[in-house]
Amino acid sequence: MTQRTILITGCSSGIGWDAARTLSARGWRVFATARAEADCARLRAEGLESIRLDYADPASIAAAVAEVAERTGGRLDALFNNGAFAIPGALEDIPAEALRAIFEANVIGWHDLTCRVIPLMRAAGGGRIVQCSSVLGRVGLRWRGAYVATKFALEGLSDVLRLEMADAGIHVVLIEPGPITSRFRINARRQFEAWVDWRASPRAAQYEDRLLGRLYEDRGPDRFELPPAAVTDVVIRALEARRPRARYAVTVPARMMEVARRLLPDRLLDRLLRLG
Repeated sequence: MTQRTILITGCSSGIGWDAARTLSARGWRVFATARAEADCARLRAEGLESIRLDYADPASIAAAVAEVAERTGGRLDALFNNGAFAIPGALEDIPAEALRAIFEANVIGWHDLTCRVIPLMRAAGGGRIVQCSSVLGRVGLRWRGAYVATKFALEGLSDVLRLEMADAGIHVVLIEPGPITSRFRINARRQFEAWVDWRASPRAAQYEDRLLGRLYEDRGPDRFELPPAAVTDVVIRALEARRPRARYAVTVPARMMEVARRLLPDRLLDRLLRLG
């Protein structure tokens, strides 16, 4: 049986790193990518095939896909789009340039990479595109508006892509995690400091009361937080099921919000979300 191949992004830590190691142990040929060459070198030292890929750098996307195609003879069975970042802050305090930057990395880069691998999957007669979305692709929460906007966009793109790829034998699957242990919050701090002038905001007192502690204080795991392996387990199901589902929610909060979004009227759902 021909070894199955997968390209995974955002493998420097967290979900991507766990998925790459686990799938490699299951017999997949894994191309584990990361934005920084130093992280790629570390992944190679761990025994993984690693290539630099930065969603915000179109040249790196093109080069990574070309290298994967060269190494595999043009074969790629699956793509796991995973790497993304957040810019915490009230939407009125998010500069337009910040929104452009996050969409470039969280949406446009994903789209570019996906479109580049589709021809490889078409040539093989099918494939899997697994998109790591979020519970925040289903419902919006305060202070997370920029990230929410990118995940809502990803959900729409993926829904349409799933319809369009059905005749090509390419399954498109959304994974929607809730709280997962990762460096996500640490990375968000840097974006917050780079883009948000919270002291000049009319909401400065709210930042001090509600956001800064969450960003900078070590309060331990969130309630219901799960390790990255919980996402990897679902990614394996999405990749290896004969007929994968369109969506998989991961963690209790994600499943609860999926039900709430479907059943509650907007006004009641807003009241619930304002408590968060």
